[in-house]
Amino acid sequence: MERSSYASRSSSELAAAASGGGRTLRVIPMRHPLGSGSTSSSSSPWWRAAVGRARAMGPLEWAEAALPCVAWTRKYRWKEDLQADLAAGITVGVMLVPQAMSYAKLSGLHPIYGLYTGFVPLFVYAIFGSSRQLAVGPVALVSLLVSNVLGGIVNPSSELYTELAILLALMVGILECLMGLLRLGWLIRFISHSVISGFTTASAIVIGLSQIKYFLGYNVTRSSKIIPLIESIIAGADEGKSNKRLRFLRASGPLTAVVLGTIFVKIFHPPAISVVGEIPQGLPKFSIPQGFEHLMSLVPTAALITGVAILESVGIAKALAAKNGYELDSNKELFGLGIANICGSFFSSYPATGSFSRSAVNHESGAKTGLSGIIMGIIIGSALLFMTPLFTDIPQVTLIHVIVTPFP
Repeated sequence: MERSSYASRSSSELAAAASGGGRTLRVIPMRHPLGSGSTSSSSSPWWRAAVGRARAMGPLEWAEAALPCVAWTRKYRWKEDLQADLAAGITVGVMLVPQAMSYAKLSGLHPIYGLYTGFVPLFVYAIFGSSRQLAVGPVALVSLLVSNVLGGIVNPSSELYTELAILLALMVGILECLMGLLRLGWLIRFISHSVISGFTTASAIVIGLSQIKYFLGYNVTRSSKIIPLIESIIAGADEGKSNKRLRFLRASGPLTAVVLGTIFVKIFHPPAISVVGEIPQGLPKFSIPQGFEHLMSLVPTAALITGVAILESVGIAKALAAKNGYELDSNKELFGLGIANICGSFFSSYPATGSFSRSAVNHESGAKTGLSGIIMGIIIGSALLFMTPLFTDIPQVTLIHVIVTPFP
């Protein structure tokens, strides 16, 4: 009976009884762990906050989250921005045509695949990418990685080599999308500028040495290490060619070099100068990537290329965003690059990323929005449809000049 009467007392009565006995009793009200009290809200899990933010977003905010291009199309100033985007897009597009063919050759592929890589990914990135000045497409460093890795697996002249290069684009795109969806863009903050600068400089040296055989006229050992390349160059020095009449090929720019070299070949037909050869005419056709039986062996390569692509692309994209007064979301940037590579792989593209040199030219030419990237894609599409017969007699030496001069 005493136990039942004690249990029936209120909390205030218990407190009064305790104080009468010389002790202070503190009564703490009990809450349900899933209740709406302040104690549970302070330790609310991250997903509840995310759900709350998602519910608060309006239709336009949802559209901007899914398609970053909505942000700049809503505020597009047609009179001020259109002229700047057209000028920048045409300038970089003309620059991209010889670069794309050169980088494809560096990767061990036919030049047409460089143009394919500079076509579909540009349109896709303009829609899903968050940078407004980044110029996406084939780059020297990724092309060199493709060549070094795939060259040790299959013969570069085989059809399987091309299939694996395209499959790499799909794998790199999937990895980039996963990193974006998992919000791993913060990892880029731990990579210092010194690391990026040293990595890029060393890559430029290796790329330049690996292509010097076209300048000297004899074969050089294929390697990603500097010492074996230098030893091979010195060992074959007595086999080199010298022709003073070809000094004018040192043109002031990539396009000038290509034009002058092509005119020279068409007029004189010199047998000592190798040319690009026939390039298929027309836009790339939709096709599913092949070579999935080699998928597991390509995983380390895809991870390496993904890391390099992130270093190149996000670094320059953040710098350009700061200069142009807008904030770059690294996670959206990774997702945009991933979607561009995935879509490109279904149209015969090998891995693409942002280019330092073309992005810098795009910025200096006054690009305001991603429309400049769409203009670049139109230039490449026009070249594929109407200009490929003119590329047949482009000398190989001029393409190598294009690789070395504007690195990366």
